[in-house]
Amino acid sequence: MSPRGKVIRFPTRPAAPHGERGLVEVRRCDQAEAIVVRSLFESEGIPALLQSRLAHSVHPFSVGDQGEVVILVPASEAARSRHLLTHIVPAPRVP
Repeated sequence: MSPRGKVIRFPTRPAAPHGERGLVEVRRCDQAEAIVVRSLFESEGIPALLQSRLAHSVHPFSVGDQGEVVILVPASEAARSRHLLTHIVPAPRVP
């Protein structure tokens, strides 16, 4: 019987450091608002990441939820970033 080949395991992700939970979604909006909110967060020292399903440089126009951008911040900064948004962004008016 011939010897078996060497088994190479798939790589696994390293475990996150204790206390770090990753990124948390803070808001969903269009691209223009997302850029303004990211600038606000970064001016306050909160790192922010914008995530979208579209490449806005290729598809500059979108319709409805197709152009939605998700704003992500570290879990440790989520409460502070939501607090900033509630004081900056006024609540929608009900007629």
